[in-house]
Amino acid sequence: MPAPQQPAQADDYTLQAPDPRVAADAAEAPAQGGSPGSAVCVACRAGRVDDDGYCENCGHAQPRERDHMEQECGPLAAVSDRGLRHHRNEDAFAVGTTTLPDGAPVSVAVVCDGVSSATRPDEASLAASRAANASLLDALPRGTHPQQAMHEAILAASEAVNALADEQPAEAREHAPQQNAPACTIVGAVVTAGLLVVGWVGDSRAYWIPVDRSAPPARLTEDDSWAAQMVAAGLMGEAEAYADHRAHAITGWLGADAYELEPHTAAFKPDRPGVVVVCTDGLWNYAESADEMAEAVPVDAAARPLHAARVLVGHALDGGGHDNVTVALVPFPAVPQGAGSA
Repeated sequence: MPAPQQPAQADDYTLQAPDPRVAADAAEAPAQGGSPGSAVCVACRAGRVDDDGYCENCGHAQPRERDHMEQECGPLAAVSDRGLRHHRNEDAFAVGTTTLPDGAPVSVAVVCDGVSSATRPDEASLAASRAANASLLDALPRGTHPQQAMHEAILAASEAVNALADEQPAEAREHAPQQNAPACTIVGAVVTAGLLVVGWVGDSRAYWIPVDRSAPPARLTEDDSWAAQMVAAGLMGEAEAYADHRAHAITGWLGADAYELEPHTAAFKPDRPGVVVVCTDGLWNYAESADEMAEAVPVDAAARPLHAARVLVGHALDGGGHDNVTVALVPFPAVPQGAGSA
């Protein structure tokens, strides 16, 4: 299904940064044994890279486009990295800006984490992030309330992921029509003057970090996970639950084999400027509490969101990089003078 058209702002300043795992001078290495213009292996710097992305000389897999991706879009930015242990990046993000009917600017960020035990998790996260982003950027200028727009965006993302199951070979669908279907989690944020809306399914999270660090930060989402259920039921403390090997077993996700979909949305009216951190567990595993996340976020994050996103990804990589890492940073502007409180 063709993707809905999006405002031009959604694709501004897209870039792919150099992969931090690759030697800086690899691109300048002369090709040996390959035709002119052939891609050169980043490992041996001699062999030609075949169409499947492997060096014909040493067999080394080359960095994929999604191994490290960055995007800056107006006042917000996002970074995604494969991490140090996974062979591919199964996270995805989409960011964009548009305006409300009254002309007020609005920022949108969506982050998705593919479920590794499912088939084609990288495709699931990409389809979900794009569908949710397109839905939001279509609905908000038409006057749909941001919280309703977020709800509809999550449903659109779910439909996009479900459609991937229908693309499986006929033989696979016959033997296991919904089993192990493509799946992912999702978290998104919509920020406009005086209003912050988040929505999610799964265990990707959103955090509120005020510019004034003397004010308390907050986690804005509650995980759909085994650990969160144990804590909510009073059966375990948070530290004990998240230390358990079952902690990250998710109880909600997008996918054809998911249970009944229950999109979560919440709206907030912060009374001061700050930044919203939208991320996968590849980051929050290394900064789980709101206080820990606030400590990891640079103090100038609202003014330099791309720099701050890079710092946060680096924080996760320095901590071990056991998972893919994706984070979007959305500055929340100062509340207009005379604005009423919720």
